[in-house]
Amino acid sequence: MLWAKALFEPESVAVVGSTSPGKLGYVLIEQLLAGGFRRVAAVGPKGQGALGVPGFRSIAEVPEAPDLVVVASPADTVASVIEDAGRAGAKVAVVLTAGFSEVGRKAEEQALLEAARGSGIRLVGPNCAGIVNTRTHLFPTLETRPPSGDVAFVSQSGALGGAVLSWAEEQGVGFSKFVSYGNGADLTDVDFLDVLRADDETRVVALYVETVSDGRAFLDAAARLAAVKPLVVIKSGRSQSGVRAALSHTGSLAGSDAVYDAALRQCGAIRVAGIEEMFDLCRGFTTLPPVRGRRLVIVTNSGGPGVLAADAADAAGLEMAAPSEALRARLRASPHLSGLGSLANPIDLTVQGTEDGYREALVAALDEADAALAIDVNTPYIDAAPIARGVVAAARATGKPVAACFMAGKTVATGLPILKEGGVPNFATGERAVHVISRIAAWTARAEALCASADDTVLAEMAQRAPHGARFAVRSAWSTTGMQPEEQRLPWSGEGLEPDVLDWLEGEGISTPRRRLVTSANEAGDAVSALGGSIVLKVVASGISHKTDVGGVVLDVRTETAARDAFERLQGVGGKGFRGVLAAPMVRDGVELLVGLSRDPQFGPVVAVGLGGVYAEVLRDVSLRVAPVDAAEALVMLGELRGAAILRGARGAAPRDLDASARLIADVSRLPFRYIDLAELDLNPVFLLEDGLVVGDARVVRRDASATRERGGSR
Repeated sequence: MLWAKALFEPESVAVVGSTSPGKLGYVLIEQLLAGGFRRVAAVGPKGQGALGVPGFRSIAEVPEAPDLVVVASPADTVASVIEDAGRAGAKVAVVLTAGFSEVGRKAEEQALLEAARGSGIRLVGPNCAGIVNTRTHLFPTLETRPPSGDVAFVSQSGALGGAVLSWAEEQGVGFSKFVSYGNGADLTDVDFLDVLRADDETRVVALYVETVSDGRAFLDAAARLAAVKPLVVIKSGRSQSGVRAALSHTGSLAGSDAVYDAALRQCGAIRVAGIEEMFDLCRGFTTLPPVRGRRLVIVTNSGGPGVLAADAADAAGLEMAAPSEALRARLRASPHLSGLGSLANPIDLTVQGTEDGYREALVAALDEADAALAIDVNTPYIDAAPIARGVVAAARATGKPVAACFMAGKTVATGLPILKEGGVPNFATGERAVHVISRIAAWTARAEALCASADDTVLAEMAQRAPHGARFAVRSAWSTTGMQPEEQRLPWSGEGLEPDVLDWLEGEGISTPRRRLVTSANEAGDAVSALGGSIVLKVVASGISHKTDVGGVVLDVRTETAARDAFERLQGVGGKGFRGVLAAPMVRDGVELLVGLSRDPQFGPVVAVGLGGVYAEVLRDVSLRVAPVDAAEALVMLGELRGAAILRGARGAAPRDLDASARLIADVSRLPFRYIDLAELDLNPVFLLEDGLVVGDARVVRRDASATRERGGSR
């Protein structure tokens, strides 16, 4: 990508804007020079230079055509500046100027984009905070210059991006690159994720995003990156306020943030709650070797913090196994561990813990564990430096992940530089440390699992790009490949009533019950013997979405008289929209599931599975994915449910046919790519049996004509 090289590795830069002291143009030039970049030109109406940088009235006057143009001129001048830059041969522009779509001036932003496209220039911004490349000493930004490191940070918010850069040194995290893309009129997070995937100077990518313009393109780019490098994401806007209340169970359960959460997990990104957790994970990923396994040992000199960390480890799914008898014997035999307070896990060295004691306990314990946490609760009369040396020595001797929690404050100050130099990350609490270890272990396991499908050529490429040269994978778990829409339409006009929907599903190979649509009381009576003795009767009427809410279902009807009476009752429920009654055999001993579809405004079709029946929205035990999914991923979804034990056969009950339900979920997830007018689908309940399943009830919401003009079922 030529624009990426011009953006991050320009030969020369032109700054457009006022260069009077205190003005943005002046500050940008000052930043560039202070960072070490020298080939800078100042452009403004007065042709005024600054700080020894020559000034010109237009970009055309600059003797050397700049690769990168940084714009801080008034909003009404920006489009013409971009046109001048294009004529001069510039390749990319960073527009810091505000006053566009963020204040309602969408037409002006569109005009700016058209000027850029007509000039052959790519845009970052407008309304952004600039960019940084620490390796090329490039700082065209108004924010703090961060220390150099291995983390790239991409932020939709310039202010938040600036705060992160300001905290970087304090948090012990260095940056390779920083991008604030602001309104994202042209280049967006999708473009930068693809660039950073191939960037050898970046080992971890952090992203702050408020919304995405094209959810599917974002997922594809995020998945490509997350297959080779950790992608840590802060997604703001967890609140459900303003979310559309969908007609279907699926739509109401798939709130916008829940879909984002599922989508990020699906593509392999790591979602974090905020900046503190982001820094923790970035520090862990850039210092710790891959965590290959979930067995953790904690070595501490204080019981309380050790127990708190152990509790957190257990909650995070790490294994806190007790040392084997052989390891206990080895620890007892060491002359440096004579004062051991506990030989369990945590291993408590007590206040007598020394440099040699920490080193020997960690080295020995890591023979049986995959990772370790060293906790030092220091007292003012003990020097923390020797203990830090012992921890670093153990990490180097074993080559395994060792994190530290040296607490607190000034009492451990002498040990912290030793830990940093030795590549052992220190965390404010043991709980935060084990959280990081757990997240890295999960990412490592996923990456290595994907490795199975990569050939030797791909693995060689990934070995270069992945953290610590690990042979991680390239095949993404998420892809829209092969899911081009067929543009069929649902085989009925108007509102699809349940008989129509069941007939359609049966034609799609989905298991539906034997059934009869009856239009008289006598036909209802005949259905009892025809369908097998015990039947369910459901009203079929336009305008009724949820039959149980209006008394539109009668269960376990066994006699003709009861069936006729039920028909009369249901006819009254149906009112003017009454079309008949659907009769079907009662299903017994089935576990009820909800399987459904909705369309998210960002990511398009979303598939959901959860415990079904009338409690679907009460229990909210649902797993979501952006569609499509295969049967293997559908099994993972079923395993995520809190009620998964019920499906597997809890308390002596027979296990259900999980393979059948996984096939159903996968089949349903593909439907919106074949039927462009399918907006929402509820299969609730789906009766999951010991062998197979039966869809008990189905309803569809159709998209209106304007929505179906969009390609793909992808919106």
